[in-house]
Amino acid sequence: MIGETVTTTGQLFGTVLAVQANFYRVQLDPEDREKKSAHFPILLCTRRTRLKKIGQQVMVGDRVVVEEPDWAGGRGAITEVLPRTGQLDRPAIANVNQIMLVFAVADPPLEPYQLSRFLVKAESTGWDVILCLNKSDLISAQEQQEISDRLLAWGYQPLFISVQNNLNIEEVVTHLSHKTTVIAGPSGVGKSSLINALIPDINLRVGEISGKLARGRHTTRHVELFELPDGGLLADTPGFNQPDLDYQPEELVHYFPEARKLLKVAHCRFSDCLHRDEPDCAVQGNWERYEHYLEFLDEAIARKTQLNQQADPESTLKLKTKGKGQSKYEPKLESKKYRRVARKTQLQALQDLYQDSEE
Repeated sequence: MIGETVTTTGQLFGTVLAVQANFYRVQLDPEDREKKSAHFPILLCTRRTRLKKIGQQVMVGDRVVVEEPDWAGGRGAITEVLPRTGQLDRPAIANVNQIMLVFAVADPPLEPYQLSRFLVKAESTGWDVILCLNKSDLISAQEQQEISDRLLAWGYQPLFISVQNNLNIEEVVTHLSHKTTVIAGPSGVGKSSLINALIPDINLRVGEISGKLARGRHTTRHVELFELPDGGLLADTPGFNQPDLDYQPEELVHYFPEARKLLKVAHCRFSDCLHRDEPDCAVQGNWERYEHYLEFLDEAIARKTQLNQQADPESTLKLKTKGKGQSKYEPKLESKKYRRVARKTQLQALQDLYQDSEE
């Protein structure tokens, strides 16, 4: 019968490329596509109620089992999520091999503090880190060498590229081949343009640079995996300028390669050293990002204190953060007599007073 839906039962394996609302775009493994003669290599799937009942989240990058595909409609149902090799919660993505940070060396200019913050976030994932510096055609060879020397001292070998001039794009392809990679970085540095160059048919919308702030406008709205022509998957992430640093204070030092290098040749006197003003500390010294370390450490301590305060309902103090590690304690206003009366309540009281006087 014309228009009849043809359903084939069976178990298939695939990778979640995108999550939107309650639907999941799943790319079937190549062998399953051939075995089932699938007309739809990508199925639009729902999650079985059983997974929802047990609280099983389905993330971008998840390896999943799909059953009862509807080949005519390109639909399916996820019945199982296979064990993850690792995951990131913000943005939510699983089973990644490496993270590629993309920054621009000009337009917008390279900001060491912002770059350092992204690098620490990337290091905290435990994945390999690739650092791409775009728009290298806008700086001189001497400026490029100075940036390279500086980042080598940080512990990174940057890859200078230019999407506009197709410079070193093939080298990027080599780094991404047959791996699942998260691409991240601030807005306006050329991430979407780079993805368009790597995957010509994708046509991602490219953002503009905000002239007032010298920063890019956000163009990516959700996490999505794209298949690379030479093999591998690339995850685009929503653009943001200041990633959250959700680590424990004692972990922070291990996210700085130059600090890890210092700890390999010497040891601090105290095992719980936070590398601030403790005596006989192996990390304190004249390395460029030490000031960044101290700022991030203050932020981590403030965050930990705030979480402890929230977990202690009997606490009479609250922590108020003012940015870049500046924070102070203020008393909680538990009693109603300290709380400001809402404007709506004030207006209602005035209206009642006026009506009483009229009567």
